[in-house]
Amino acid sequence: MSATETREKLLAGALRTLSEQGIAKTSARSIATAAGVNQALVFYHFGSVDELLAAACRYGAEQRVAHYRLRLAAITTLAELLEFGRVMHEEEKRGGHVAFLGQLLAGAQTQPRLAPATAAGLDLWIEEIEKVLGRVLEHSPIAEFTDPAGLARAVAAAFIGLELYEGVDEVGAASALDALEQLAGLVGVLEDLGPVAQHAVRLGLRKAKRGHTPSDRRIPSRDPAR
Repeated sequence: MSATETREKLLAGALRTLSEQGIAKTSARSIATAAGVNQALVFYHFGSVDELLAAACRYGAEQRVAHYRLRLAAITTLAELLEFGRVMHEEEKRGGHVAFLGQLLAGAQTQPRLAPATAAGLDLWIEEIEKVLGRVLEHSPIAEFTDPAGLARAVAAAFIGLELYEGVDEVGAASALDALEQLAGLVGVLEDLGPVAQHAVRLGLRKAKRGHTPSDRRIPSRDPAR
């Protein structure tokens, strides 16, 4: 077995161990058993279990993003993005990938060395989502009022939260996804408006934006004479 094959077996073993046994039971021994190799190879190739888990996080994210990249590139509306999210949700849940990410996020709270790798793995998803949002919102009446980079992070965080939330309240998670689809439908209606109506919407949004600037929220000074 080549060194590359051994590394890939260990990465796959780490992914499987985390998703099936949780981070508390993830060790060099359990990963090596899942990979079908000697546990000494964990330290030979990665130096530590934490380093292996960090590498596995990026490895797993790269595989999943590559798997969906063409479908993400074909999305042209927010409604399509949300529909894709539902499909991806089912695929990721069946493959155990949601459980893996949840365990890494939990582990990063107590093992800081996992945090950068976990964030880097999430960034791969965020980059792809940002491309989609930039494309579908480009000609929308709300384009100038949205930040695709920040919105992509919000979408990624919401997706992860909903994935984990479903484990305790499946009906509630489904309801949250339905609510997001309603918002996408509202944006779709705005996009279907004529030029004059879209202009009016933009003016209204600009006015609302100006009305919520920090300078406009100052507390009026009291009159000392009163």
